[in-house]
Amino acid sequence: MKTNPKIVVLGDLILDQYTWGNAERVSPEAPVMVLKTDQRETRLGGAASVAALLRDLEMRVSLVGVVGNDTNGRILQKLLDESGIGSQSVLTDSLRPTTTKERFIGRAAGRHPHQMLRVDDESSDPICEELESTLLEEVRQQLADCQVLLISDYAKGVCTPHLLKQVIDLAHAQQIPVLIDPAAIDDFSRYRGADLLKPNRLETVRATGQAVETPEAALEAATQLCENLDLSHTLVTLDSQGMVLVGRGGEKKIFATQKRAVYDITGAGDTVLAVLGFGQATGLQLDETIVLANQAAGLQIEHLGVVGISRDALLTKRQPETTSADDKLVTLDQMAKMSQDYRLSGKKVVFTNGCFDLLHIGHVTYLKQAAALGEVLIVAVNSDASVSRLKGPDRPVIGEQNRAALLSALASVDHVLIFDEATPPQTVEGNSSRCPRERGHLPGG
Repeated sequence: MKTNPKIVVLGDLILDQYTWGNAERVSPEAPVMVLKTDQRETRLGGAASVAALLRDLEMRVSLVGVVGNDTNGRILQKLLDESGIGSQSVLTDSLRPTTTKERFIGRAAGRHPHQMLRVDDESSDPICEELESTLLEEVRQQLADCQVLLISDYAKGVCTPHLLKQVIDLAHAQQIPVLIDPAAIDDFSRYRGADLLKPNRLETVRATGQAVETPEAALEAATQLCENLDLSHTLVTLDSQGMVLVGRGGEKKIFATQKRAVYDITGAGDTVLAVLGFGQATGLQLDETIVLANQAAGLQIEHLGVVGISRDALLTKRQPETTSADDKLVTLDQMAKMSQDYRLSGKKVVFTNGCFDLLHIGHVTYLKQAAALGEVLIVAVNSDASVSRLKGPDRPVIGEQNRAALLSALASVDHVLIFDEATPPQTVEGNSSRCPRERGHLPGG
């Protein structure tokens, strides 16, 4: 894997503002909820969000874009400087406001918070020719020691057809790949010649006029985009249906995804673009990078707003997600890494343990009930030596590997860990957010 690579991000900069509070009564003035504010927050959005995600992945990042000559523009630049990205290549346009999206998030009766309203302050007018020329020069300077160019187009005026053509030509002249997250526009001609274009389902429908209701239909639409726009690859993201990839050479692949609880789709596309850039810059294979991007987007939608994903947490996803019984058996070190990822994704982890010697219907029922308490069930099973110490020299009847294999075969069980102590290791207990367990062994174990 390449070390210390640099990625240039060009696109529309957005300031995301969040107002949080409790929404538990209706206004007497109108049939609307009253939000009692208790927290306000500002975050980087749009192309700035992509840059921030790359910083969390330990990339060197140069961000090129435009803000307004206003308070929100100065706040955005300050956030960039504080994050270590820097605002040296961020230009100011006094004729436009800084694109700002303010979200009002309400909680009710202790339940998960939900977005109640979004207020946008923006201009979609194209930037002037003078700014175009200055941005092009900024990109030219930053590409000198760059491995990848990412373009994040939100149709807020920065990614004009003229600028993008020059930028793509400039990058290709230096053999720098160009990866683009397109805007929701009808005409994709401005992205012609990109190495990878990453539209979502709705953007693909709008650009091709084709219905994209299935992965197979998405493959047809992606093929059309590749051919019409001279693209090396088109990657169409299909939310719960995963992603499909089409290559200029005829390759067609479907990447499935895991079903997850969706709290907020904000930032999913930014996350995919950032991980694709990370993979390209560090030398990962495209298929492997897409799997990582797919999984990272899944983690993202389980949070409100955009959250950073660390390099270590991302790279623990380099192996396919556990699906077979053989894959469910993990070591203590593997379980520690997985638990970090589960904490990052906000999942509820249920932990239980036992000897499970002579597995019976009582065990199966118990484990189903335990799994229903959360989203991930970890079962720690006593080793043969541990069972002998607990139950005597004639036990266990069934060896530890066979007992672990039987537990792994249960659909309710996500991970199985063999441990040698009388009770589960402290490391695993410390990593468990919810631990219904008994001491020693389960009844009848």
